[in-house]
Amino acid sequence: MRWIRPARSIRQRLLIMLLPTTIALMTAAWLVHGLLLERMTNDFVESRLQDEVAFLEHQLRQSGQAGIRDIAEGNYFEEVFHHAFALRVGSDVHISPELWGGALKPLLSDASSGFIRSSPAADSGKAVTDFLAYRRVLTINGEPVVIVVAEDLTSLEHSQRELHLWTAVVSAGLLVLLVLAIWLAIRLALGSVSQLRYALQALQQGEQTRLDVNVPDEFQPLVKQLNQLLDTLDQRLTRSREALANLSHSIKTPISALRQVLEDDTRDLDLPLRKHMAQRLSDIDRQLEAEMRRSQFAGPQIGKSAPPAVQARDLLWMLGRLYPEKQFELETALNPDHRWPIEEHDLSEILGNLLDNAGKWAENSITLSLEEHREQLLITVSDDGPGVDPALLSELGTRGMRLDQQVPGHGLGLAIVREITDRYGGTLVFRPGPRGGLEARVALPVAGLPAKARSESGQ
Repeated sequence: MRWIRPARSIRQRLLIMLLPTTIALMTAAWLVHGLLLERMTNDFVESRLQDEVAFLEHQLRQSGQAGIRDIAEGNYFEEVFHHAFALRVGSDVHISPELWGGALKPLLSDASSGFIRSSPAADSGKAVTDFLAYRRVLTINGEPVVIVVAEDLTSLEHSQRELHLWTAVVSAGLLVLLVLAIWLAIRLALGSVSQLRYALQALQQGEQTRLDVNVPDEFQPLVKQLNQLLDTLDQRLTRSREALANLSHSIKTPISALRQVLEDDTRDLDLPLRKHMAQRLSDIDRQLEAEMRRSQFAGPQIGKSAPPAVQARDLLWMLGRLYPEKQFELETALNPDHRWPIEEHDLSEILGNLLDNAGKWAENSITLSLEEHREQLLITVSDDGPGVDPALLSELGTRGMRLDQQVPGHGLGLAIVREITDRYGGTLVFRPGPRGGLEARVALPVAGLPAKARSESGQ
């Protein structure tokens, strides 16, 4: 609806939409009531007229004209049934009461049965102008008989209009009560939204750090996503400070030592010293690489997802070129367009580091398995290498821990995988593989991921 400004408050928008609708429905109900009232009145009057014609017919067949004459002369029919009647038997005509003579006598000359509604404009010169009559033509004892029973609709329509008017008054009162009920319901329903607004103001002013309000179920995802966004911002700030502190602590001393050596022009740079300096520079480079990679971790993000099957195939193709003598295999039932609620860079780090570690140690083949269950996402990488001593499995993935120095690397890959897994609320488990090597399994709980991302993963 373009005539409703999007920036208008929810309360105003609801009132603008509900009040006209309520008034229109109440007006329509009142109009329908009038139509139904008129229809029911007509049906009731028609039914009574037919019953009374049947009564007159019965009287004629039982007592003949004498019985009808007694009814007509004594005004019995008018007093009991409150209707007027006209009767023609042969050439005899009986009309009761006489006031109706001018209106009913013309109806006795017609030979068709049915209902007749008078027209006030056509009958304006008669005493009774607005009436409904029922005429029946029949034959009794060989003589033609015409029976007409009529009811004056003037008083009936007056009562009908009065009832309809009172219905309008009652409807107006109910409409006022309904408007008040709608206004009160909207006010009560949006009370929790006002609490959310005050909570946001308090959050903006620094009076609180998280949204903790009792809001309806429809706003719970919004509150959770806002709190998750605040957590993400805090985590990024914490990571940035930790990275700066780590770099300052780890790099400042080696750089000072290297600068002192280079500034000392009285000291020769022999081969052992050069190797020592190169090692120190290598340590600095490794520390910079680790902190730069950690700063790129996103963690759970609302609206972020990645296609695991596509990323897995791309990484397997690249690692197949890096380790051409080894075979990489993918086992998954996921479609290429299926997405997991994980940030793409984080998923790439998990898959890349696990596959690279397996590629370094495998003898011939590496297998990557991607599975999705109702409550968790599973990533399993296994190889046919020499494996790891079971007593040392718990130390894998520890920051700065390398169990073997024969294969190139800094030992950061598995530590990065464990750190990313922890941020998603998952687990990283190492165990002996089915082919004698090492098996690494990452399990990420779907329930702990952002709601929007979960919905995308379920598409």
